Amino acid sequence: MRIEGDVPCFRGSGVDPDAISADAPHHVLNLLGGKWQESASATPFPDPLNGGTFMRVSEIGAAEAQPFVKSLQECPKSGLHNPFKNPERYVTYGAVSAKASAEMRKPEVERFFARLIQRVAPKSYAQALGEVVVSRRFLENFSGDQVRYLARSFSDPGDHQGQHSSGWRWPFGPVAVVSPFNFPLEIPLLQTMGALFMGNKVVYKGDSRVSVVMEQALRLLHACGAPPADLDMVACEGAVMQGLLEAARPRVTQFTGSSTVGEALSAALGGRVRLEDAGLDWKILGPDVGNVDYAAWVCDQDAYAFSGQKCSAQSLLFVHDSWVRAGLLDRLRTLAMRRSLEDLTVGPVLTVTTERAMAHVDALLRVPGAEVLFGGKPLDAPRIPRCYGAWEPTAVRVPLRELLKPEHLPVCTREIFGPMQVVTTYGDGELPLVLAACEALDAHLTAAVVSSNRAFQRAVLGATVNGTTYCGARARTTGAPQNHWFGPAGDPRAAGIGTREAIRMVWSCHREIVMDEEPVPEGWTTPPPS
Repeated sequence: MRIEGDVPCFRGSGVDPDAISADAPHHVLNLLGGKWQESASATPFPDPLNGGTFMRVSEIGAAEAQPFVKSLQECPKSGLHNPFKNPERYVTYGAVSAKASAEMRKPEVERFFARLIQRVAPKSYAQALGEVVVSRRFLENFSGDQVRYLARSFSDPGDHQGQHSSGWRWPFGPVAVVSPFNFPLEIPLLQTMGALFMGNKVVYKGDSRVSVVMEQALRLLHACGAPPADLDMVACEGAVMQGLLEAARPRVTQFTGSSTVGEALSAALGGRVRLEDAGLDWKILGPDVGNVDYAAWVCDQDAYAFSGQKCSAQSLLFVHDSWVRAGLLDRLRTLAMRRSLEDLTVGPVLTVTTERAMAHVDALLRVPGAEVLFGGKPLDAPRIPRCYGAWEPTAVRVPLRELLKPEHLPVCTREIFGPMQVVTTYGDGELPLVLAACEALDAHLTAAVVSSNRAFQRAVLGATVNGTTYCGARARTTGAPQNHWFGPAGDPRAAGIGTREAIRMVWSCHREIVMDEEPVPEGWTTPPPS
């Protein structure tokens, strides 16, 4: 690898989000041992809006992985810091968070990251800005002494004088974070900072298509005093990363993304994983009709904001007949059809091609009684490269009893990571069928129960398991996780993000230390066998 000179501050890296183009492509580097480095060759990536090469990423091959393996293995199991070793580093990271959050509050820095996100993961400016704000608030939440408070212990009296037991939060030591494309700042920043707060050494891999965002975030953190060697950033294909992890054997790997990949990593790494998988997130509109305009607006946001590429996007909508009679589906159609490529309220889909999406619509329409409520056609966007998808916000209505049939359930509950949802309606007395559909799903990330009826709320909440479930007249499925727990449930490997509880659960383990400090009593003799 060839080493490029360190850049002291992210604003000195020469990146102008508005100038990145085929004429001025940006070269993303790896970070190893505190040094930014190139790989043997750089992989070109197309601009998702016009197809021109606008990014070159130093992706390593399998032969270049060993230095990253060695770097991770050099970290002891006791971590870089813990309550007994280098505790001043808790204070250091509290100060880093304070400085970084102050930087991100500056309008020019806020805009820099929002525009950079837009360039690599096209979404509306409001959606991109929201990601920056959530990231900044997270850093604010864990400024000052809040990092050291993450490692707070407890103590219990012992059996005799001089004995007491204490429970401590202990780092894992060498760990890994693998994050997806859809939130290129928020997800990796929150997870890697949580890992660093608790004293771990991190190797981080994001989706290469959006890795410039985390590259710039790390440069900002370094400029704010973060120890550069605490985190290595590597760009590579999935198979290379799996080989790296199998060789390095991190104590825990936190993975956000495809359930299929998550299961493969779990098997390869002996279960030492924490998973924030996606899955088919559902919403139930109860029998009590509320504000139709508001409910339709939330449904539109949940299903189609960022072109449906949120891991918490609404993919399965259960609508009570009373809402249909009130005109909710008509209102939802009107809102969805307002979305435009011009303002990126609908845009490129980075993991699903248009052909695959249209094939899925055709498969849904083979279910008896199914119909397209709106959308279902490719977007008129000839400049978007064919390796990506582009289609209109789409809703396909499927009869509930047909959806539940074993021959139809797999296609009706198959997640298409784009602006597409399945809508089904139900009547009085059919809630057990709705709950049966929820029970049949495999992943349980987010859900929503839109109702003010307490009995209805209890019936749904008591029969479901989704880790982040919004409930009430204003319930949604997508929400910013810096102020509440966000993660799946029903799986002992489930990872959370955003809160003190999530950081402690994912990035530390319990260690019990029993102190017995009094001298042995004078005249002590060996007792008889017990």
